[in-house]
Amino acid sequence: MVSSSIQSGNTTRASLVLVIGGMMWGLYWIPVRFFYDLGLTGPWPGIAMYSSALLVLVPLVWHERHTLASQWRDLMISGMFTGAAFSLYSISLVYTEVVRSILLFYLTPIWGTILGVVFLRERIGIGRIIGLLCGIGGLFVVLGDAGGLPWPKNLGDWLALSSGMCWALGTLGLYRTNSISLSGQVLSFVLGAMVLSLIGLVFLPGPIRPDIAGTDTLRILVFVLLSALYVLPMIFMTIWPATKLSPARVGILLMSEVVVGLASAAALSGEPFGLRELLGATLIVSAAALEIIRE
Repeated sequence: MVSSSIQSGNTTRASLVLVIGGMMWGLYWIPVRFFYDLGLTGPWPGIAMYSSALLVLVPLVWHERHTLASQWRDLMISGMFTGAAFSLYSISLVYTEVVRSILLFYLTPIWGTILGVVFLRERIGIGRIIGLLCGIGGLFVVLGDAGGLPWPKNLGDWLALSSGMCWALGTLGLYRTNSISLSGQVLSFVLGAMVLSLIGLVFLPGPIRPDIAGTDTLRILVFVLLSALYVLPMIFMTIWPATKLSPARVGILLMSEVVVGLASAAALSGEPFGLRELLGATLIVSAAALEIIRE
């Protein structure tokens, strides 16, 4: 009884932390677009912020270097997929609307549920079915404009969709390797994002070098260094719960990002937020609420 109570408390704590982390992700488009406006095009906003995060992370994990080296296979797998999700999502914010990027990412619960059934032998109860229907219904409402299906329409849309698939695979890896230290998981996450972003410089459209005026270099560098104060707590508040919760639950709880992302995009970027967006966001948030109370 005591053990069950403790486990339930840990699950609740991890769920709440993840909801807050999701809210922070909802504002992540702001620094991405900010760096883009300063001349860091394509994958460069992400590369800049990952570099700053690594400067802080490396001293934190230096004493664990031998242990982490022995766990490199597990770290590489989880970091490759979670980092790819982070990178693809960041880049998608440059190539498509914030609303579309956020919501296409949130097909994640579908992939997470499939992975949970196949690899974790989870059962799909009525609560989870209703939650998934709410989430998918919200996507149809928001993205199915003019009666169409919520289908990717440009490069950014496809990157956002791919990021959701990668995140579902990555969270499965995190859930199955939760014995690895949290700082080690975050390091692999950031390294994976950095590697994929550097690869993206070669294959994505646009110039490889950022278009920065010489007089702005120092100012941009200061903002890049300060970005670690936002990016790292956000990643820690995402990775730690992902080691405690199943992939489907992680995908659904992260939908807290949707409300913050849609509202902030409507208020600050001029992107539309009318009755259709409000109804879609309500359905998607209902999916997160149902997942929280399901147990």
